[in-house]
Amino acid sequence: MPETDLTVTADDGTSLAGTLSLPAGPGPHPAVLLLHGSGPLDREGNTPRLPLNLGRPLADALAAAGVAALRYDRRGAGSTPGVWEESGFTDNRRDASAALRALAAHPDIRPDAVGVVGHSEGALHAMTLAARQEVAAVVLLAGFARGGEAAFRWQAASVFGGMPAPVRLLRRPLGALGERVLARVKRTRTDVARIAGLRVNARWMREMLVHDTRDDLAAVPAAVPVLAVTGDKDVQVPPADLDEIRCLVPGGHTEIHRVPDLTHVLRRDTGRPTLRSYRRLLREPVDPELLALVATWLQARLREPSGAPAEERRTTRS
Repeated sequence: MPETDLTVTADDGTSLAGTLSLPAGPGPHPAVLLLHGSGPLDREGNTPRLPLNLGRPLADALAAAGVAALRYDRRGAGSTPGVWEESGFTDNRRDASAALRALAAHPDIRPDAVGVVGHSEGALHAMTLAARQEVAAVVLLAGFARGGEAAFRWQAASVFGGMPAPVRLLRRPLGALGERVLARVKRTRTDVARIAGLRVNARWMREMLVHDTRDDLAAVPAAVPVLAVTGDKDVQVPPADLDEIRCLVPGGHTEIHRVPDLTHVLRRDTGRPTLRSYRRLLREPVDPELLALVATWLQARLREPSGAPAEERRTTRS
């Protein structure tokens, strides 16, 4: 798989360091932008404490299906300068839009066949890019369909439910502490704040809490195909939101998959899902069936001739 360095110039002039993976053979090729989850993630979706290693396996699977892929280091991660704690949720969205424009303008890429694959926070930005009619196809991996604060509260309750029994006995005092922390974040006015003794990206948190993905989902053009996948062992995103995504996106052709035993880190776990299992799960590769699903779905929708009628791009609920 040919790979080349590709630097994206963000709206404020920051250079986002990335990698463009191309299929074998002559171009121009259809392509997708890969958007990772929350935090100071590099182009592979990794932080030192949580190496998801999603970027390369997904790019390889897509290249084998004839689809190019661009992935980049977020601000303050990898080879991209900056300080992640000073980057807001909307900054991440603007960077994604700049990367999408750079991908579409590349001479080896078909500008009429550019899509986006987003995981977790990346799925939220993928929804916005679709709503703004900037993409030809959308894949949402572990995205939610609700307001940010509601999603945050669901995640907190879900994660807490997987804690050991002695910790769960402290539900009431820990819940009260969580409410105070949330209220403190909402009152902040700076990019970074010290909350409960920790350095927190306060602006990112404030912007995420008020963001409602339902607005973007409802604004996706009916002709744009959408694939939404969430594991039924995901403790960070509500799997039930898949039905809401399908209902909100116009056209009635959105394809959804609630994958048995799949977790938020895109590995399968037959046991009880908890955050504590991530270290063990990340020693395994990304679920190969998920990679095959995404690559096959995008191949069918992005490799069509330019101007193919919407009826030929229909998807069905799974």
